[in-house]
Order: sequence, then structure tokens, then C-alpha cells
Amino acid sequence: MGKNRISGLMAVILVLVAATVAQAAWRGGMGSGGWGMGSAYQRMYNPQTVETVSGVVESVEKFKPMRGMYSGIHLMVKTEKGVVPVHLGPDWYIDRQDVKFKKGDKVDVTGSKITFDGKPAIIAQQIKKDGGTLVLRNSAGIPEWAGWRRGR
Repeated sequence: MGKNRISGLMAVILVLVAATVAQAAWRGGMGSGGWGMGSAYQRMYNPQTVETVSGVVESVEKFKPMRGMYSGIHLMVKTEKGVVPVHLGPDWYIDRQDVKFKKGDKVDVTGSKITFDGKPAIIAQQIKKDGGTLVLRNSAGIPEWAGWRRGR
């Protein structure tokens, strides 16, 4: 084989290896900043603990649920039982949605009740506000951003 042919073959192999690593990282949640299907954070969502709570948004905050994750958005929602953090999703996704949240908004949150840092929290499936609904996950907990841009 000639020198150019070997160089070309090496380039193809490198591209294939890079693509395989990138795809594996995405499936494992790393390529999605820890918000993907295979991430430890996503595995916290439990369809068996889904409940709906109503309340008023006290604040909208950026946060990083776990070390190494990209930042996300959560709401502090005052309910009749107290203030509960409601985890929405990655900020890059939430920022692009039509439904926006601000202090004082009345909301109905449906999601998986979890214990996060030793305290109750909710990973939101959907949030209703003023007749609008922001759907974040399906009933199995699969996030909308997992298929974002596919067929949309």
C-alpha cells in the first residue's frame, strides 16, 4: 500500500473511533451534560412516585444537580406543605421553551417525588401555568430533550 492510502485509512479509522466515543458518551449521559438517559441523575426519576402539587413560584434558579453536570433550572415552589425544589431540566432546553416561569406564578407540577441532598424534591414531568403546559418528560420519565430536534 502507498503512503497516501495508509494515511487515508488512518484518517477514516480516527473519524470512526471519534464518532463511536461521542455516541457512547451521549448514551451514557456525559455528552448531554449529565442530563441524558443513562445518567445517574436521570435514574432518580421513578414513575411509581409521581404526584401533582400546586403552589406559587418563589424563585427560578440555575443549579447543577450533580458534580460534572451542566447547569439546569429549578423552581422553588411554595405549596401548602412548605417550599419544594422542582427540577425542570437543562438550562439550554428550558431557555428555548415558550412557557416561562417567574416569581409569583401559580403552577401545578406533576413529577417524581425524590429525596435530593437529604430533602424532598420533585423532578418535573410537566408544569401547568395560566392554561399552558410545559411537558418535560413522558410518563416513563424519558426527557423531551432526549429526542430534541429529531423530527421537530
